[in-house]
Amino acid sequence: MELPIYYDEAEEWKSALFLYNSALREINTKLEILNDEFKLAHSYNPIEHITSRVKSPESIAKKIRHKNKELTVENIVKYVNDVAGIRVICSFTSDIYRLADAIANQNDVKVLKVKDYITNPKENGYKSYHMIVTVPIFLTDNVIDTKVEIQIRTIAMDFWASLEHKIYYKFEGNAPANIKKDLKECADIIGYLDHKMMSLNSEIQNYTKNSLSDYKEIMSQNYLNCMKESYGKIVEDDEEEGNKKKEEPSESNTVSKGVSSTVSDFGEQVKKMFRKKQA
Repeated sequence: MELPIYYDEAEEWKSALFLYNSALREINTKLEILNDEFKLAHSYNPIEHITSRVKSPESIAKKIRHKNKELTVENIVKYVNDVAGIRVICSFTSDIYRLADAIANQNDVKVLKVKDYITNPKENGYKSYHMIVTVPIFLTDNVIDTKVEIQIRTIAMDFWASLEHKIYYKFEGNAPANIKKDLKECADIIGYLDHKMMSLNSEIQNYTKNSLSDYKEIMSQNYLNCMKESYGKIVEDDEEEGNKKKEEPSESNTVSKGVSSTVSDFGEQVKKMFRKKQA
């Protein structure tokens, strides 16, 4: 590729960093919204914490050399998929797949690649769920889809990965066989712990769940469906006046009647439930 006249690679790298940092903010906001929504709906937040980073120049250079490419901004953007990275720490393994699906289902997020190291762990025992996605960055005169790597793992997986990284760093990647063996055993123990904790959580959820909570969730969803269009709709003043003059029920009254009907149905269902218990 021929470089344009007056090409300044330092300025080009500044522009790339701006895009990567912007993409991190976009993904981070999406994850926080999903977490808050889940907490609102289920009184439970699947995300323990989120960390983000832009890969260090040393790590980028090492990766480019490993790919036998010249160290240029163009090659970094083209061949290094994890320049911008977000790590999401969840409570349980089931939360990982729930979040991954929620991210993938967003219209402006494009999933380029997925590596499921939970279903298929690495030989050393490493487990995590990796996604390479793009998110659009809207500039004043352009839209640029920018890559971000998302790693989703449990607290236990993150604990093991952090310690494994520190140990391998001391041996510069060449740890003795007995260290590798012990680390793999620790990974297996942590995998068992994750499975046990998720089973325990499911048992607690089943124990506390009852028909009343099911009906409450149905009512909340019905109300949300009624309100959904109103959040993105403007009702003009003349339309409001016109609705008041009409003899037939207004849209708001229809919604109210629908909600009231739902409340009435719910009340009858609850009464039947308690009659069965008494019988």
